[in-house]
This record gives sequence, C-alpha cells and structure tokens, in this order.
Amino acid sequence: MTLNKKKACSLVFVLGLALVFNACSVKYSFTGTNINYEITKTFSVENFFNDSGGGPANMGQQFTESLKDFYQRNTQLELVRSNGDLQLSGAISRYNIAPQATVTSTDPNAPDRAGQERLTIVVEVEFINTKNEEENVKRSFSFFSDYNPRTTSLLQVESVLIEEIFENIIQDIFTATVANW
Repeated sequence: MTLNKKKACSLVFVLGLALVFNACSVKYSFTGTNINYEITKTFSVENFFNDSGGGPANMGQQFTESLKDFYQRNTQLELVRSNGDLQLSGAISRYNIAPQATVTSTDPNAPDRAGQERLTIVVEVEFINTKNEEENVKRSFSFFSDYNPRTTSLLQVESVLIEEIFENIIQDIFTATVANW
C-alpha cells in the first residue's frame, strides 16, 4: 500500500468514528447523569419537613439544603425557587432508634444493655420530570447508621450520624432520578 492509500484509509476510519459518536443522542456526563441539557435546564426543591416526630428541629432544612447542594455540584442544572424542569418534594417520614445487639451483664442485678443502637431515617420523595413523565418517581429512601451507646450518647454522635445517613439517601435519590442506573 502506498503512503496516499494509508492516509486515505486513516481519514475514512476517523470520519467513520466521528459519525458514529456524533449519531449518539443521549448525553452522559462524568457524574453519571443522563440529563439532556438542551431540554432540561432547571430544577427546584420544595422544603422537606420533618414529619417523623423525632430528630433535631432543623433536620428538614438540613436535608433540603444538602439535596440542593448535591444537585448543584453534580449537574449543570440551575436551581430555581419553584416549577423547575425537574422537581423534588417530600418529607422525612421516620426517625427511629432501635437496639441491634444486647450485651448481657455479668452482674445478676444489672439490666442487660444494648451493645449497638441503630439510627434509621426514611425520606419520602416525589420526583417530577416535566420534560419526560416516564421518569417520574415517588418512593421512600432509607438508610441507617449504628453507634455504641455504652461508650457514647446519641447527643454526642447524632449530627454525624444524620449527616452520614443523609449523604447516602441523597446519593440514592440522585441515582434514582437523574442517573437512571
């Protein structure tokens, strides 16, 4: 093969690859979203209220702000007050602390104590995609974290546990709504 034929073959190959990649209509980002930013430009998040009857007073506001921040960091969408192309709303529906393991005391007069306690939080979420109703989601997301009540009180670790739980719930919400994995 001569040099000109090699150049021609290479040029045809490169043009073919360009056509294949250009023909793909779904746009993927490095964060794993499949948002078409030509159609979907905004998102809104209504205040999530704490309807669980437990937890800190500011827990609903903390969740709302964390959710907004996560979407802003991981998408190119603009946050608007209401009526976004993508809309998130809901409430914290459960805040529960339950023993997970019992430690039996060697003292017959001392009561058995929990060796592990589990904090579980459940968030009800409604996601509306005004551009594609097939992607709408309405479901519960939950996560938990354990701590040792014999060495630390809930008040000492509550804010850290809530933050950890919220990070996991928000990641799950993001995956279910805009990542479609």
